[in-house]
Amino acid sequence: MLRINIVTIFPEFFAGPLSLSIPAKAAGTGGVTYNLVDLRAFTYDKHRTVDDYPFGGGPGMVMKPGPFFEAVESVGATSPIVLLSPRGRRFSHADAMRFAAGSELTLLCGHYKDIDERVASHLATEELSLGDFVLSGGEPAALAIVDATVRLLPGAMSDLESARTDSFFGRGISAPSYTRPAEYRGVTVPDVLIGGDHAKVAAWRDAESLRRTREAEARDRADWAARETEIAARDAIIADVERRAAEKAQKKAREKAAKARARARTEAQQRRRRANLETDAGESV
Repeated sequence: MLRINIVTIFPEFFAGPLSLSIPAKAAGTGGVTYNLVDLRAFTYDKHRTVDDYPFGGGPGMVMKPGPFFEAVESVGATSPIVLLSPRGRRFSHADAMRFAAGSELTLLCGHYKDIDERVASHLATEELSLGDFVLSGGEPAALAIVDATVRLLPGAMSDLESARTDSFFGRGISAPSYTRPAEYRGVTVPDVLIGGDHAKVAAWRDAESLRRTREAEARDRADWAARETEIAARDAIIADVERRAAEKAQKKAREKAAKARARARTEAQQRRRRANLETDAGESV
C-alpha cells in the first residue's frame, strides 16, 4: 500500500477531489491511504502563524521552516519528500511511475511568496514543478501529482490497458481518439479507424503518435530557444548594469584618491610653510 502525506495549510482543499473518481477508487481498493497534515497544527502562537517577513527585506511573506520540519517528523516520513516549487524539475510520467511503485510519498505545499530555503535544502529530498508558471500555492500541483500517481496503482482503473496507451506511458504523445458518430458537423473519422483492419489501425496510431511527439518536441525546442534568448538578453542587461556600477565605483574611487592626494599635498605644503616660518623666526632672534 502507498501512503501519501500531504503537508498543507489547506487540508480542506483535498477533501472533495480525493473522495471522487480514481483517487477515491484507489483508496477504496486499499492501494493508497491519504494523510492530510495541517501545517498550522505545528505552530505555537494564538494566530497559528506559518509565515514571517523575509530577511533582507523585500515584498511578500516567507513560510517558516519549523512547522514543515515538525510536520514531516510527526508522521515519520521517509524519502521521497517532495517540495512543490516553480524552481523544481518538471514532474513527468516517470516520476508518477516511481511514486506508484513505492510505499510512501510526502508532498510539501507552499504558499505566500516563498518557503524558507532550509526546507528545500535540508528537509525535502527533491523539488518538483508542473511547469514554467506560478500557482497561488502548492495544493493544485500536489493534487495533480497524486492523481497521476494513484491511477497507476492496481485496482485504481478498471481498464489498466487504457492507462498503458496514454501519452508518455512508455511512448510519446498518444494518437488522436474518435468515437461515434462517424461524421459530426462535416468532420469525419479517418477511414482507417472504421475499416476493421487492426494492423492498419495500429500502424496509423503509431504514426500519429510519432508525428504528435515530434511536433511537441519541436515546440519544446522552440520554447527553450526563446527562453534562452530571453535569458541572454536579461544577462546582458544585468552585465551592463554591473559594468556601469563598477565604472561608477572606480570613478568614485579615483576621485576619492585624487582628493586624498590633493589633501596630502596641501597638508605637506602647510607643514613646509610652518617649518619655514619657524626657521625664519629663529634666525631673526
